Amino acid sequence: MDEVSLNSEPAYDDEADEFEIEGYCGMADYIGQGGTIQGENPLPPAVGMEFDSYDDVYYFYNCYAKDQGFGVRVSNTWYRKGKERYRGKLSCSSAGFKKKSEANRPRPETRTGCPAMVKFRLMDNKRWRIIEVELEHNHLIGPASGKFYKSHKTMGVGKLEKKRPPPLDTSTEEVQKVRLFRTVLVDAEDNGNKYSEDGEYGIGVDQSNQLKLKQGDAQAIYSFFCHLQLMSPNFFYVMDFNEKGYMRNVFWADSRCRVVYRYFGDVVVIDTTCLTENYEVPLVVFTGVNHHGQSVLLGCGLLSGETVESFTWLFRAWLTYMLGRPPSAFITDRCKSMQAALSDVFPRASLCLCLSRILEKLPDKLGGLHEYEAIKMALTRAVYQSLRPHEFEAAWEDMLQQYGLRDHKWLQILYEDRKRWTPVYLKEIFLAGMLPVRPSEGMTSFFEGFLHKCTPLKDFLCKYDQVLQEFHQEEAMSDVGSRSSSPALISRFYFELQLSKLYTNNIFKKFQSEVEGMYSCSSTRQISVDGSINTYIVKEHAEVEENRRDTRDYEVMHNPSEGEVLCVCGLFNFQGYLCRHALSILNQNGLQEIPPQYILSRWRKDIQRNYVLDHGCNIIDVNNPVHMYDHLYKCGVQVVEQGRKSQDCFKFALQALDEILNKVHLAEDLG
Repeated sequence: MDEVSLNSEPAYDDEADEFEIEGYCGMADYIGQGGTIQGENPLPPAVGMEFDSYDDVYYFYNCYAKDQGFGVRVSNTWYRKGKERYRGKLSCSSAGFKKKSEANRPRPETRTGCPAMVKFRLMDNKRWRIIEVELEHNHLIGPASGKFYKSHKTMGVGKLEKKRPPPLDTSTEEVQKVRLFRTVLVDAEDNGNKYSEDGEYGIGVDQSNQLKLKQGDAQAIYSFFCHLQLMSPNFFYVMDFNEKGYMRNVFWADSRCRVVYRYFGDVVVIDTTCLTENYEVPLVVFTGVNHHGQSVLLGCGLLSGETVESFTWLFRAWLTYMLGRPPSAFITDRCKSMQAALSDVFPRASLCLCLSRILEKLPDKLGGLHEYEAIKMALTRAVYQSLRPHEFEAAWEDMLQQYGLRDHKWLQILYEDRKRWTPVYLKEIFLAGMLPVRPSEGMTSFFEGFLHKCTPLKDFLCKYDQVLQEFHQEEAMSDVGSRSSSPALISRFYFELQLSKLYTNNIFKKFQSEVEGMYSCSSTRQISVDGSINTYIVKEHAEVEENRRDTRDYEVMHNPSEGEVLCVCGLFNFQGYLCRHALSILNQNGLQEIPPQYILSRWRKDIQRNYVLDHGCNIIDVNNPVHMYDHLYKCGVQVVEQGRKSQDCFKFALQALDEILNKVHLAEDLG
């Protein structure tokens, strides 16, 4: 197919409607982050984004370009018969090269052949979808350069702003704050009716490919998003609609989620309990753990079903929101369609199954067996007491043989997946304390206690902000507690004192249990030397089951020249701090301090973590009220974040804000 510019004769393509996007399913409406450019930090374009018109695509990409600091030009536009546009390509203004000129004094070359661009086309649903994206430039860009580009000259509120549905409160400030590309509200009626935007009903709509919403739920979702967007300039949400215009999948997250992910995005838990157990709210929750070991929210979604397509859409939306930076590991429920989607979207991430969820299913899957309690104990022993793979496999085989379970389908499936949920196979993956290493440990859902199986969607949305505020308050109180005091020391080992000054109280208390466990390590002996690596056996006399103690041998390798120590128990990768066996070897070798590579910044209390999204742009348009609002909001939230860290900071911030407000009132009166 020949490419033609806007000013060229159209190229015809009668087979254009057969074009499909390979590997992408779902129709995405990206809402809330790509609106007016002033004060925004638009997300980068992504394959699958859809828009109402050709001009909307141009406006969105131009917004993104101005924020990043480059210009845009139309490279090509394709036409059908009748001069109807059906495909386009937008490029960086530095794309290509100028034609050679035979003039005496030709203009110098300013283009660089930059590859950055987006391609998009008109779909069967009459919406424009981005089908190819290249974000990398071959030249320096930056919003702070102050360079002027022609494509930014005519940027105002734009066509997208005019298409926005009216907000709940039509005050001028809120109209400017709600920037949406497109919002379709469809309530699912009991009889399967669809209420269209022009007020007419359609009968007999298939609901198998849509969210099961009750009357008023769609409006509640929209109102919920509008409220959060007004409260947070960088709140982001995206909706996916089926071919009939019904809401199919939803994802949302606020700016705090992305900044938290910057600090604690190494391991992410995807909780699909509400979806798999048929809760009234089909919620999927992305969480991590902070420096106190507390859960932190990284995004939420509502899915119409457990399909590969829905999960793929959700994971791509989440990854786009996180600026394309995947975590190193995921912990998820066991779901084939979700695992397939994760492998597709995150091919390099380690995919682990949630051990707690698996063990919670034991009563349901094995409870009817005659010797259930004995079987449960044998399985638990195989999982938690195996130090090497061959030990686990032997213990599993003994359990199957002793209790006649060789043909049990669920156990067969578990064994096939053993390398993704059994601790003995996961020692090479850092899991930040999110995998239980003892039978008494477990995981709880982020919204546990607030969301139950029959909780209506509207009730959940009403409680959502309250839940987040409680978690934020808990973290703030833990910050204050960790900075103002430390737990009492239980030993004379210097490394205990060392970490008491560095780690938060919650993590330090967990580390103290390993210090205390050193007293159970009765002896250590060196068994081999291989170059600079010394191998030891540490004997520990510890409780292995309730009311039963046993002596076990733990192999520890120590490289003094590199300051490395590695124990067969794998606790450091599981929990993020050294085990009692490794500490015993360090102590025996006269090392008083823990080597720096085993002190993780994610647990430290002396690091200032700013949960305010920094746009990285210092250019402020003082003539634009939206831009001024966003900048003042960001500055104000920074004061709040600092002011909450202690009572003295709080009092000082409150007093300073009162003084500022009085001065602003005075300036207003003078003006």
